[in-house]
Amino acid sequence: MKNSDYTKLAAGLAAVGMSLVASGAWADVMPVQNLTFTQFVPGNFPPKTLFTNAVPVGWTGGTGLISIDAPGTATVPGGPGNAYPVYGPFSDPPPGGNFIQADGNPTFATSFNQVINGLTVGTDYTLSFWQAAGQQQGFTGDTTEQWKVFFGTGTFSVDCSQPLCTVDTTGDMTEHDTAVMDTPSGGTHPWNLVSMNFVADASSETLSFLAWGNNGATFNEPPTVFLAGVNSPSLVPEPSTWAMMVLGFLGMAFVGRRQLKKRAAVTA
Repeated sequence: MKNSDYTKLAAGLAAVGMSLVASGAWADVMPVQNLTFTQFVPGNFPPKTLFTNAVPVGWTGGTGLISIDAPGTATVPGGPGNAYPVYGPFSDPPPGGNFIQADGNPTFATSFNQVINGLTVGTDYTLSFWQAAGQQQGFTGDTTEQWKVFFGTGTFSVDCSQPLCTVDTTGDMTEHDTAVMDTPSGGTHPWNLVSMNFVADASSETLSFLAWGNNGATFNEPPTVFLAGVNSPSLVPEPSTWAMMVLGFLGMAFVGRRQLKKRAAVTA
């Protein structure tokens, strides 16, 4: 490789490394509590059970068909209440811990929420979590699933006055929707990592998750949406980790080049 080629390679790797460092530096991690839904108010039912039976610490809402599943329980019924099973096999989420199972039919769906305190106004915060999808046992039909995520001091509401339900927001409320998952009849959609950014407009704002299936249709197949590991360590390296790896490879390439030049000089 010519000197000019080494120079171009070094410049390219350095640019990638610096961009990754920059991307990792401008967004703070949103300070969410009880990330894997393993802490509960004493005296309530353990998973698998409905969200309102378990009462996870730091979280509110969840009055619809939303359950908290323990590892290995997605395909079995829980209780009390209709903590229904989905078709299997269904794998546990990569970050471990308990996970959310929610009916995506807007007729049965409500949000679960957490007030996030200690925010810095104007700061960009990163939120990450894992999502997956399935279908309640005993039902058939292809389905689609996603999460609607809200962050702010305003409000949102579900409007089902039309054939397809929609969501209306008021006040300071930002909505981000995850990628749509396509689930075959009687099947599942594997876990995938989601990441999104929100800018804080107040020192305290509410984070909300709303399961959404079949583009807002209310026919009961039903689409079932899963969520796990909010801002939990994942199998995907952070941007700063990628940056260090790139810079490390750059250093190795530089050392290797110097050694080759020395060998060439000795041979000559």
